[in-house]
Amino acid sequence: MRRVALVAGGTGDIGRAVCRELHGAGMRVAVGYARSADAAQTLAASCDGIAVNLSAADDPDEAVRAVHKTLGALDVLVNAAGMNRESGAPAMSREDWQAVMDLNVTFAFRLTQAVLPIMLMQRYGRIVHISSIAGRVGGRGQINYAASKAALERMTRVFALETGRKGVTANCVAPGVIVSAMSERVRQDHEKEILSQIACRRFGEPEEVAHAVAFLAGERAGYINGAVLPVDGGMLL
Repeated sequence: MRRVALVAGGTGDIGRAVCRELHGAGMRVAVGYARSADAAQTLAASCDGIAVNLSAADDPDEAVRAVHKTLGALDVLVNAAGMNRESGAPAMSREDWQAVMDLNVTFAFRLTQAVLPIMLMQRYGRIVHISSIAGRVGGRGQINYAASKAALERMTRVFALETGRKGVTANCVAPGVIVSAMSERVRQDHEKEILSQIACRRFGEPEEVAHAVAFLAGERAGYINGAVLPVDGGMLL
């Protein structure tokens, strides 16, 4: 029986690449979306899956049950949903702080919590959250984003500790500066400065993140648990 993956944020640049990579690895893919329904439907059709509305971020249980019922299984969760609202720390509004924390941390927790009963019952599961190197090094104007990604990584490690004995692993992939809509402004405004900090001297591609995700989401990665895998071209060096 083919494995089934749910990819939250599946219509974003990285999420879309992850969906295609997992489908290429033989999985059926449920494409989770919040706004881009048409794009999700089109992508899901090409991945032998379904599109799933995850806009009710505080209660994803119904969406998870729909995936399990419609596709007959749920073996992999990839959480590529995320957002950033930049502002200097002294001027950051409560709304911008809370919006980022709600999606990047609370939604990730609730979604993971929703899939665990299925995975624990079958004693198999792969959970992969998309973090960021910002969770380790921070960045000007990113106090909310950096805090959220640091929290996401620690949260993932606790999930790994609590579920590993039942065959469910939880890991993070931490991209550096990837060619995507989210990084467009910083790449344009600070290209030379950023490239000078990257050992590979180039920005990453969404497909390169997807390769790492697919490895951690696969059956051969069963002894990797609680890890944070950087995909940053050596930027943390």
